[in-house]
Amino acid sequence: MIKVSNVCKYFNGVKVLDNISTNFLPGKCNLTIGKSGSGKTVLLRAIAGLYQPEEGFISYDERVFANMTREQKISLRKDIGFIFQEGALFDSMNVEENIMFPLRMFTNMRRKERLERVNYCLERVNLKNVNKMFPSQLSGGMRKRVAIARAISAQPKYLFCDEPNSGLDPVTSIVIDKLIMDITHEYNMTTIVNTHDMNSVMEIGENIIFINKGKLWWQGDNNNVLTTDNQELNDFIFCSALTKKIKEKI
Repeated sequence: MIKVSNVCKYFNGVKVLDNISTNFLPGKCNLTIGKSGSGKTVLLRAIAGLYQPEEGFISYDERVFANMTREQKISLRKDIGFIFQEGALFDSMNVEENIMFPLRMFTNMRRKERLERVNYCLERVNLKNVNKMFPSQLSGGMRKRVAIARAISAQPKYLFCDEPNSGLDPVTSIVIDKLIMDITHEYNMTTIVNTHDMNSVMEIGENIIFINKGKLWWQGDNNNVLTTDNQELNDFIFCSALTKKIKEKI
């Protein structure tokens, strides 16, 4: 479990995160939603250790990040997988080399063992015979699946996903959502997904955090997100003509 306790973050004197406290649960898809500029990406980066909060603390299974030694922080990095918004694959590396990168960085596996792990991860994300292909030769959905394979290659305990469905069509987005959920359950990972995609919210939102103006405004799940009386959340969810029609029928 990742625990966020009274976290505040400032940039140039402006409070971007305002006293946020919440828990991100293991074995569940924890979704963070909110408008652009609400603070959800800053929160994800703070949790990942890329930003240091000025107030409050973040702990990984009772280990407070700010109190860790340099060696402990490096060790924690091995337990973190990150899926970036655009996949962030290395263009100069083929698929096999991209997935193998964390294994070379964080493990002492021999090449044969690394290759076996690469092939297992590719099979796990339903990709075959793409080892020697380069990112430029892949579709958007395939690149995202390779990014997922790379993120899980070193068997992380924590998985962070920043807009994993960005730029994908609705059908492919559902495939990616199901894959993230299946992997989360299978490995009992603490998964945090930043998203604007309401399909993702309804498909995999087992624990949902809504951030508004840097504050934790609402928390629940996909069973009650559409029926809340929280006005700001309703304004966010039912902002289009289509979703307004859906709300009329609820």
